[in-house]
Formats: sequence, structure tokens, C-alpha cells
Amino acid sequence: MPARTERSAGVLVYRVKPGGGEAEFLLLDYGRYWDYPKGHVEKGETDVEAATRELAEETGIADVALHDGFRHEMAYFFRDKRKGLIKKTVVFFLGRADASAKVTISEEHVGAAFLPYAAALDRVTYRNAKETLEAAKVYLDTVRTTPG
Repeated sequence: MPARTERSAGVLVYRVKPGGGEAEFLLLDYGRYWDYPKGHVEKGETDVEAATRELAEETGIADVALHDGFRHEMAYFFRDKRKGLIKKTVVFFLGRADASAKVTISEEHVGAAFLPYAAALDRVTYRNAKETLEAAKVYLDTVRTTPG
């Protein structure tokens, strides 16, 4: 039996404190693992619409400036007790939040933290999430420093 497919979208959020300095990346504590805000793309939604909706629902952050040139996609398989084998594709966008952005977590999470790159890389749980963060860091360091 072929795997069922699902699509999700999310935003890898960062902020920079006034006066500059190192970017801090937002991670959410899902209870058993740390990851980024993301969720299912609903029928009729674009990936960007889903990503920004999920960001607002999961963190309370409704205003984020997305970088036009960053899009990181990953795919993985997992098994659901009811649905069986699922191939999940997740697309992440990179967005800069205001330096004073505060997080209001949803009931899906038990915590949140803005962390500098090295600490965020250490804390994020899954290898593919680490790869997403690494790609965002390379992008910010070499390609674009401001959204647009």
C-alpha cells in the first residue's frame, strides 16, 4: 500500500536585537522535541499563507517579514496509528520578527525560546530541522541580511 502524502508549511523565525548583534532563532518545545512553528496546508491555501497562519496560531506572532529568496523543503516518512505510513513534505520560509516580538504559545506547546544560532542548533531535535537552520544561517550570512 503506498504512503499517504501530507504537506505542511512553517516559518523559521529570527530576530535581531536593537543595535544589531547575532540573530536569535525561535524554537518551540513540543514536549518531546524542539522544532519550528509549522502546520498543515489547508485546501485552497498557498504554502506562504499556511506558514504565516500557523505562525500566528502557534506563537501569536502575526507580523513577520519573509525573505523572498529563502525556501527550504524537506520530506520524511512516519507511521501514524490510524493513517498508516505517511510521506510528509514540509516547506519552510525564513522570516524576521520585530526585535521586541513576544511569543504566546498555543496549547500544542509547552515552551518557546529565541536562541542564538549555536544554541538553537544544539537544541533543535531532528537532523532535518538542523539542516534547515544551517541553510537559514548560510543564507543570512552570505545572501541577504534584510527581508524582501
